[in-house]
Amino acid sequence: MTKRILHVVTNVAHYDDPDHPTGLWLSELTHAYHVFEEQGYEQRIVSPKGGLSPLEPRSLKFPNYDRTAKAWHADPARMALLADTAAPADIDSADYDAIYFTGGHAVMYDFPDSEPLQRISREMFERGAIVSSVCHGYCGLLNTKLSDGSLLVAGRKLTGFAWQEEVVARVDKLVPYNAEEEMKKRGALYEKALIPFVPYVVVDGNLVTGQNPPSAKATAKAIVAEFAKS
Repeated sequence: MTKRILHVVTNVAHYDDPDHPTGLWLSELTHAYHVFEEQGYEQRIVSPKGGLSPLEPRSLKFPNYDRTAKAWHADPARMALLADTAAPADIDSADYDAIYFTGGHAVMYDFPDSEPLQRISREMFERGAIVSSVCHGYCGLLNTKLSDGSLLVAGRKLTGFAWQEEVVARVDKLVPYNAEEEMKKRGALYEKALIPFVPYVVVDGNLVTGQNPPSAKATAKAIVAEFAKS
C-alpha cells in the first residue's frame, strides 16, 4: 500500500521585528519531498492556519538555494501547493504514515502551540506512525502531550537546530527562545553533531529528527528506511 506523508509548514512571515522576514526554509521541504516522490509516496502539505506559507528569503540564496529548491520555486504548480496549504481541520491523521515538520525560524512562532497539530502528532505517534522533524521543525513537538499527559519528547532521543547554529547564523538576537534549551527542559535527550551545519539524524523508535537544513534529505531517507522495516 502506498505510504502517505503529511508535511507541515509555517504561516508566519517575519520575526517579532517586522523588518526581519522569515518563513519556510524551502530546501527542508523540497529535499524530503523529492526523496518521498522517488518512492512513489503520496504527499500533502498542511500549516497551522491553512493557506499561504511564505518563504524564508535566506533560503532562496546560495548555498541553500540548490537544484530542488530552484526547481520548486520555478514551478507554478509546486508554488501553488504552498499558496493554499491544508488546515489541520482538513486532515484525518489516520490517513497518514508519517508527519514531517519542516523548519525555518518562522515555525518557532506558530508550531509550538498549535493544538490541532499536536492532536495529529499524538494520534499518529500513539498508533506507531512516524513523527519527524528537521531543523526548527522540532519546535512543533515542544508541547505535544500523549494521551497519558506526558510530553511526547520526554525521555526520547532527538535533534534539531542547535543554539550554536543560531549564533553562527547571526540570528541568536532575533529568535524568540532557545529551542535546544527548551527541548532539554522538557526532558528530551537532545543530541547534535560535533560540527555545526553538517547532516545529523536521530532515530528513536518512530521519532525521526534531523538537526539542520543539510539534514533534510538524510531525515527523509531515514523515514524511508523505517518504513522498510515494517
